[in-house]
Amino acid sequence: MELLFVTLASMLAGFVDSIVGGGGLLLMPALFAAFPNAPPATLLGTNKGASVWGTAMATLQYSRQVSMPWHALLPATACALVASFGGAWLVTLVSPEYLRKALPFVLALVLAYTLVKKELGRDHAPRFSGRLEMAVVCLIGACIGFYDGFFGPGTGSFLVFLLVRIAGYDFLHASASAKLLNTASNLAALVLFTLKGHVWWHFVIAMAVANILGSLAGSHLAIKHGAGFVRIVFLWVVSALILKTGWDAYLR
Repeated sequence: MELLFVTLASMLAGFVDSIVGGGGLLLMPALFAAFPNAPPATLLGTNKGASVWGTAMATLQYSRQVSMPWHALLPATACALVASFGGAWLVTLVSPEYLRKALPFVLALVLAYTLVKKELGRDHAPRFSGRLEMAVVCLIGACIGFYDGFFGPGTGSFLVFLLVRIAGYDFLHASASAKLLNTASNLAALVLFTLKGHVWWHFVIAMAVANILGSLAGSHLAIKHGAGFVRIVFLWVVSALILKTGWDAYLR
C-alpha cells in the first residue's frame, strides 16, 4: 500500500515539477506520511532518486520543442552540479535553520513581484547574448545549485523566476532551461545520498517510472499552452510553497 501511495504521489509531483518546479512540495510530505519512522536523509535521497529522472525527461521533452540556449546552459549545468556538492557539504557543518525562517518571506516577495509585473515572462526577450548570457546563466545555476544542495525547497521555482527576471526569458523558456539545471543539482545530491546509503532503490524504480510519466504529461501541457499557462502554475506553486515553508518554519 505504501508503494502505491508514494508512486501516485511521485506521478503528481513529476507533473507539477515539469511545468514550473515544486514537485518536492508534494512528494516529500507523501514520503514522510508513508514512512513516519524512516530517517529523513533516506526519504530525501529516495525523493531525489525518483525526481531526477522526471526532470531529465522533461528537459528532453522541452529540448525537442523549445529553443534552448545550449551555449549558456551546458556550462551552467556544470556550475549547478559543482555548487550543489558544495552546498551539500556545507550543510554538514552549518545549520540551514536561518534559511528555513527567511524562506517564506523571500517567496512572498517573489510572488508579489510577479503579480505586480503582469507582463513579466510573457515575451521571450533575452537581455544578454554570447559570453555574457553564459556568465549570467552560470551565476544563476551556481547560486541556486548551491542553495539546492544546502537547503532545497523551491529550487525549481527560484530558477524559473531568476531566468525570467534577470535573463529576460519568458516563462516557457525559463521552465525548460530550469529543468536542465535542476537535473544537475538533483544528480549531485543523489550521488551523495547514494554514497551514504540513503536511497531506497526498491521504491525508487516504480516512483521514477511514475515521475517520468507525470513529467511527460506536464511538459506537454506547458509546451501546448505556452508562457501564460506556465506563469499561472508558477503563481499557484509559489503560493503553496509560502504556506508550506511558513508552516514548517513557524507553526510545526
